[in-house]
Amino acid sequence: MQEHYFELVIKASSHIPIFSDFLADTLPVGFEETDDGFIIRSEDELDTIMWGLEQLREALQKATGEVIELEFKQTKLKNSDWVKVYQDSIQPLCIDKFYIHPTWDAPDANLINIAIDPALAFGTGHHPTTASALRAIAKYVKIGDRVLDVGCGSGILGVAAIKLGAVVDACDTDTACVENSQLNTELNSVKFNKLWEGSCSLTKDSYDVVVANIVADVLIFIANDLKSVVKKDGILILSGILEKYESKVLKFYQDFEILEKITQDEWVTFILKQGKK
Repeated sequence: MQEHYFELVIKASSHIPIFSDFLADTLPVGFEETDDGFIIRSEDELDTIMWGLEQLREALQKATGEVIELEFKQTKLKNSDWVKVYQDSIQPLCIDKFYIHPTWDAPDANLINIAIDPALAFGTGHHPTTASALRAIAKYVKIGDRVLDVGCGSGILGVAAIKLGAVVDACDTDTACVENSQLNTELNSVKFNKLWEGSCSLTKDSYDVVVANIVADVLIFIANDLKSVVKKDGILILSGILEKYESKVLKFYQDFEILEKITQDEWVTFILKQGKK
């Protein structure tokens, strides 16, 4: 192990999913997502990555006509400090009846515990979209429900539904997400009924509750697939939507009734019901 490593903190004013895709395709190491950007840690300096992100920012500005701000801060740190600093930065969360904690912190005797060791670029409940989806699951998922978690990521939403007594299937188009979801079910001593790599269109089943915590454009693109797997009078939980895109998304779900809207920061989560009144 080298004596030092480099930490690059990146803040972006918009288009975070596009920058995330660029980093996933470019970096030989993992990275951590934050509310407004990313943190990259590497034994090598990260000047080339900063240059690449600047080139992408300029291309996006030309394509969209928007002003996109990027902020970088690169720091040289001692490797011996890394594990403690990282663990200290991950705090347990209480979200409704759930207590989300890393394995190095003790569970809560009075809540439903979900152990998630943060994996880079996977959900831990800290992002508003995940937190809102967990609140919706706590309220609408009942014992014995058939639940489908679409775009399962870390598997945290599916694990939450299982711990409420539901029978849960999950899918993601990313192999790494499927693998991470499987690891987190094992960490929590629970099991998905079915877990597959690919879209929800691959299932022939229908569900009492379908949850999709994905970006707005994808929720639009797969709207018909999502609606087709919800049972009559079933519930559809849509999360990952910026407030400015909510009307754009809802146009594709006009045949569903809006039961509830959960807002946190600039993000919204909709709970919809099959069969509009």
